[in-house]
Amino acid sequence: MSSSIKPEPAKGSIKTLIGLLPFLQPYKRQFMLAGLALIVAAAATLAIPYAFRQMIDLGFGKSGIGGADAAANTLHIDLYFLALFGVACVLGVATAARFYMVSWLGERVTADLRSAVYAHVVTQSPQFFETTKTGEVLSRLTTDTTLIQTLVGTSISMALRNGLLFAGGMVMLFITSVKLSSIIIVMLAAVVLPIVFYGRRVRKLSRESQDRVADASALAGEILNAMPTVQAFTHEEIEARRFGTSVERAFHTAMQRIRARSVLTMMAILLVFGAIVFVLWLGAHAVVQGSMSGGQLGQFILYASLVAGSIGALSEVLGDTQRAAGATERLLDLLTAQSPVQSVLLPETLPPRTANGAALQLADVVFHYPSRPDSSALMHLSLDIKPGETIAIVGPSGAGKTTLFQLLLRFYDPQQGAIRLDGVDIKFLSLQTLRGAIGIVPQDTIIFSENALENIRFGRADAGDEEVIAAAKMAAAHEFIERLPQGYQSFLGERGVRLSGGQRQRIAIARALLKNPPLLLLDEATSALDAESERLVQTALEAAMIGRTTLVIAHRLATVQRADRIIVLEHGRIVETGTHASLIAQNGLYASLAALQFNTD
Repeated sequence: MSSSIKPEPAKGSIKTLIGLLPFLQPYKRQFMLAGLALIVAAAATLAIPYAFRQMIDLGFGKSGIGGADAAANTLHIDLYFLALFGVACVLGVATAARFYMVSWLGERVTADLRSAVYAHVVTQSPQFFETTKTGEVLSRLTTDTTLIQTLVGTSISMALRNGLLFAGGMVMLFITSVKLSSIIIVMLAAVVLPIVFYGRRVRKLSRESQDRVADASALAGEILNAMPTVQAFTHEEIEARRFGTSVERAFHTAMQRIRARSVLTMMAILLVFGAIVFVLWLGAHAVVQGSMSGGQLGQFILYASLVAGSIGALSEVLGDTQRAAGATERLLDLLTAQSPVQSVLLPETLPPRTANGAALQLADVVFHYPSRPDSSALMHLSLDIKPGETIAIVGPSGAGKTTLFQLLLRFYDPQQGAIRLDGVDIKFLSLQTLRGAIGIVPQDTIIFSENALENIRFGRADAGDEEVIAAAKMAAAHEFIERLPQGYQSFLGERGVRLSGGQRQRIAIARALLKNPPLLLLDEATSALDAESERLVQTALEAAMIGRTTLVIAHRLATVQRADRIIVLEHGRIVETGTHASLIAQNGLYASLAALQFNTD
């Protein structure tokens, strides 16, 4: 299955909600307790009309105003009012218990669902995020899970409660009057069909409305993450208008859904209550003719009201259920998305680490990005790197340098060939083992919304504070961190806005050094540093390279000259290999790059 998310039309079936069963099953006990409270509350509600009938027929219905008859009437009235109050007490306690249990279930299941979706999404390969906006994922984690919370925490309980009241009310209606109840059944069957048919339109509009909200969230997330660029190009008003247009589309789609639900609710209430009023009119004539008592008619009216109210509530619940079905479908799209890069069931292990680092071999590697199948990023790439070697990788933009790093980290798998780490094909290693053996310093450093200490500790979660500080010193980051207002406890701002580019890069280098991997990948780790910082970091990197294999994507001559070998890539192929001096002597592509691109100051 593709790992991308594509908007699909609603499947037109609430059967989608079956996908929630794995999240409901762990809480069978809580559902049973909620169900018990629900049954007790429904039984208490159904007992109230019967109590009214007894009070009218056996209390008010007795003749006589004074003497023994009056005393008997008073006694009956007192007893039935006490019984009615007792029923109300039971109803109150049972309703409160039901509300607590189903609300707990709604919150618990929603939390589990959010955690499961997020845990699954973070395991997806970069291919997933090539076609999926993070704002859309966030919308599904918030808006869609809120709809499911409403379903589990309110709608299911309301549906069961009103279903019980409907069933129990219909039984009591037949007990009270078979003739009138039969007429009601026929009329209800005639009015339910158009309600169900119209409900399909509501379900389709619910899905469309959720998609429009997701589009608006995705747009907002993209722009907010690029505010410096937006402001630098004075696009604030343009982006505000774009977002406003997206919000308006979401609003108009939501209004279509709301209008459809309003019409559905109106149809349900008018048709159902119209049928019931007609039947009650017949009942009133039966009382006048003496074929039904006043208490029976009162009981019938109350049960008919319960039945009508339950149908109206069920129509409301149906709308919520249809929206939740659309939300569930969207979340299940995320949960069922399968990354093309998976750990094998029985992974192999790496041999014990040597003092010189890791050996790396690439054998006839061919790769093209899934989104660009007609354009090869790497073509028949073969490379043998010995433990402890420092390899510089150079080449023009688009030559495949970053793609090589992505394959080494197994963000993608090559369509042909093999990559071996210490003699083991990386496809047969678990992703945790492979990536645990690799440290990377990317050119575009990511800083998290944490303090400096935790940002460096991201390299190795179990590292102590002293180890973190030692790594910062090696990366020439200690001094500037100490100068921050709270030192290592200083909050670095979202995406590191409180740091310069060079400072962010030194944080990333400290992370990699803290991880202490046998294979180190440097995507031009000194590109954003000034001369003094570069000197400090370069010295630290040289010390860090001892005892490990290092691959460096290089754009500066100083970095290239320190390499044991230089690999020159062009159009995904290795076109030159050698030392700096030998490649300059060849006067080929490397010599041109050295003259035009490398900083020789």
